[in-house]
This record gives sequence, C-alpha cells and structure tokens, in this order.
Amino acid sequence: MMTVPDIGQTVAFYRDTLGFTCANQTEGWAVVRKDEAEVMFALPNQHISFAKPLFTGSFYFRTDDVDLLWEQLKNSVTVVYPVENFDYGMREFAILDNNGYCLQFGQEVE
Repeated sequence: MMTVPDIGQTVAFYRDTLGFTCANQTEGWAVVRKDEAEVMFALPNQHISFAKPLFTGSFYFRTDDVDLLWEQLKNSVTVVYPVENFDYGMREFAILDNNGYCLQFGQEVE
C-alpha cells in the first residue's frame, strides 16, 4: 500500500503511463492491476504524518520483455537509471512514479 497525496493522479499515471487498469477505486483508496501485479494506493490518514513518500526502497516488477518496456517508457517518465545488465543476473531499469516512488522493472539475463 503506497500513501499518495492524490488518488486520481496516481491512478492516471499507472493506467496511462504504465498500462495498469484500475480494478477498484473509492474515496481515499484505489487498486490497480497489470498481469500478475497489483498495487494499492491510499490517501494519508491521521495515524501517519505525510509530507511526501517515506519509502526508501523501491518496488520491483518482473517482466518478460524489459527492453520493450524500457522503449515504451523511457521518454515519458523520470529515469533513475537506464536499462542495463547487472552482475546478479538481472537486466533492469528504474523510474520514478508521479509521487516520487522508485519503480524497478527487470528480467533474468539468459
């Protein structure tokens, strides 16, 4: 569950930029899906102070064609690092979503 300041803008980014579909949305909450991935968003609540995303890691999505996805996204997103092969056997890239959360996309190097 990602805390976001605007559900509508976040759903629009994941739908229009990343190709997810909105599976459910209510006031203050939404869930989007693509293939086997599901991501939930919620507005800040009284239990946690929220000025911006607090998550210091990244959300990792495995894909069957990382190069195709890179070509589709690279010119319409903020790139953290471009597609490359890593010693641990993954080919991947990372971007920021509209809230500043880091999203990584990768597949195993064959």
